[in-house]
Amino acid sequence: MKRSIVVVIDSMGIGAMDDCREFNDVPECNTLKHVCEFNNGLNVPNLSKMGLGNLQDFMGISKTDKPTAKYGTMIEKSKGKDTTTGHWEFMGLVNEKPFATFPEGFPAKLIDKFIEETGCGGVLANIPASGTAIIEKLNNEHHETKFPIVYTSADSVFQIALDTDLIPLETLYKWCEIARKILDDGDYNVSRVIARPYKIIDGKPTRISKDRRDYSMVPKHTLLNDIKDNGAKVIGIGKIEDIFSKSGITHAIHTGSNKEGLELTLKAVKNELNLPSIAYKDYVEKGMPYEMIFTNLVDTDMLYGHRNDAAGYGRAIEEIDTYLPAITEAMTDDDMLIITADHGCDPCVEGTDHTREKVPVLVYTKQEHGKALGTLIGFDNVAKFVKEWIM
Repeated sequence: MKRSIVVVIDSMGIGAMDDCREFNDVPECNTLKHVCEFNNGLNVPNLSKMGLGNLQDFMGISKTDKPTAKYGTMIEKSKGKDTTTGHWEFMGLVNEKPFATFPEGFPAKLIDKFIEETGCGGVLANIPASGTAIIEKLNNEHHETKFPIVYTSADSVFQIALDTDLIPLETLYKWCEIARKILDDGDYNVSRVIARPYKIIDGKPTRISKDRRDYSMVPKHTLLNDIKDNGAKVIGIGKIEDIFSKSGITHAIHTGSNKEGLELTLKAVKNELNLPSIAYKDYVEKGMPYEMIFTNLVDTDMLYGHRNDAAGYGRAIEEIDTYLPAITEAMTDDDMLIITADHGCDPCVEGTDHTREKVPVLVYTKQEHGKALGTLIGFDNVAKFVKEWIM
């Protein structure tokens, strides 16, 4: 059984791309470098052994003469700096046309249709905002009116936040589905609708990560579709099934934290997941001798990058590093592990949005020696590695 295991450390970019100013970023942005510097170095011996430190001078990430993985830097071809764009390109789909953004908020026609079709009565905000800040600012008004908080960001996202002790979580999901349909029918070219549930915990509005859901545009054909159509497994861990709007996925399980995602990834590698319980109804297994495990670790981005928390970001990377020995030890000679990132979210530069950055790529197998891959044009090199390995 040939297997490819792809682990995405969400937003762990390693330096601005040449066109970063077109995306309102500064050339100084470098998520991993700045996180390392803020924390006076990181304790990531396993990533170091793989060759991460050989890519640049990252404080505390040592270089090695004998890397255990192939290591390189990837430059995005798609026009974007968001999760959907990055992940789609990983699987071979390059977006030439950037997703639409709404720096002045969504048009009245769209909002009016959303209010009409959901019956929500009205919306609050309708501006670009930090999610944690906007729910804290508008929580009282939300409780008075029961109107959902609708907001966007520098990314192509239509986000809906509400207190699920006030309005049921199922209602939030239904409203997101309605918003997705309105956007698709109206050809607004919005990448994602995001359900942002929260509760009042210790007197403070607090987002509930495990109940977040992303409703993405349905991608055109990707490598995942090829694998699934051939009757092989694609196991999505974390928000993978949301990013691809279930297209090309055969099994999926959501996570509430990076730790849970790492534990589930390890179980998947050990063949300890209860696959029938997370299988899609339309999946028909044909006994193909290969499969793919695809994991997104979102805490680095959602909890730390967007909140300018470089200390938390560093701890998250260190936590990921501690799981690598168990994952690699559980791998067989027929397994390939790819570790990469989908964009940047530098917590040490001004702003709270994603940053247009290059990303690292580490490719580990037990059969091959590590070596430098250099600079690779296109995140779709991941699809190339996967296809060459398992198909």
